[in-house]
Amino acid sequence: MADYPLAFACFNKAAKSLFGASPQLELLLENTEYPFAHEAGVFIPEDGTLFITSNQYTDSKTGKRKIQISRVTLPKDGSSAACEQINPSDVPMANGGVNYKGGVLFCAQGTLNTPGGIAFMESRPPYRSHNIVSSFYGRPFNSVNDVVVHSDGSIWFTDPIYGFEQGIRQKPRLPSQVYRYEPETESIRAMADGFGRPNGICFSPDEKTVYVTDTDWIHGDGTTDDSRPSSIYAFDVTSYSNSPFLTNRRLFAMADTGIPDGIKCDVHGNVYSGCGDGVSVWSAGGVLLGKILVEGGAANFCFGAEGEIFILNETRLWRARLAASTKGALLGI
Repeated sequence: MADYPLAFACFNKAAKSLFGASPQLELLLENTEYPFAHEAGVFIPEDGTLFITSNQYTDSKTGKRKIQISRVTLPKDGSSAACEQINPSDVPMANGGVNYKGGVLFCAQGTLNTPGGIAFMESRPPYRSHNIVSSFYGRPFNSVNDVVVHSDGSIWFTDPIYGFEQGIRQKPRLPSQVYRYEPETESIRAMADGFGRPNGICFSPDEKTVYVTDTDWIHGDGTTDDSRPSSIYAFDVTSYSNSPFLTNRRLFAMADTGIPDGIKCDVHGNVYSGCGDGVSVWSAGGVLLGKILVEGGAANFCFGAEGEIFILNETRLWRARLAASTKGALLGI
């Protein structure tokens, strides 16, 4: 495998079939003025666009902390990528996101004065938005981080305390947990606890397994501790009394560099996570298969079409081109 480009590290022969014969990594956008490419990563196949959220930065106009949502028009037919800034009214301090009913579900972390939660935004102008859920029966969420949607319509999300540690949220009134919300009944349940900082979340292709990353290695004040988790946990989705439960919690994998932040599965069941040195890929059995190496790491990423992966690298947006058969489980394209 020595003939592979340096950006693609293979530790197992299975990585070769995922990466393909000639994998490529190309820079699509760069903006050194602020970290525009941090979280979300929601690919809209209908028009070839990508929604992303920035990391926190100080707005030069207001002097306040801000997170910017952007809509990226991806290059085609020789054109260049273009970035449009979007400021919906009901998505305070956006973070993770996922496709939902033709639009985007965003994790709204909230502010000191505005509750966060899960918000919906249309994917086309004027980008109308509204809040879907903002509390656990009256107790406000901490700072919702990542979200995924089950095929039954339920919305699953993580809620760590990073917002409080970063000074944008009030003192937490809930543990750091995973939640499940049913839009039809407006029922919300706490599904898993015992995390330091639950972060990324995704389902296996058959939805029998939930993967949750714990990024307790780094706290909101920027301090790190090698003795704290930087791990991915797997849970079985089991039904009791006609309701889903998360059982058989087990350590799935540990990131060797930085933290496993955003997490996705491909259609084959392999697990991908944005880590301190790029995107790591594990088999469904927890074996590290390979890495897409990006200097500075990747907080999050998403699959595009036919082997594309869009990698969010703070001030840079990259596109990796893998084997056409390597498709994301979320969209399957």
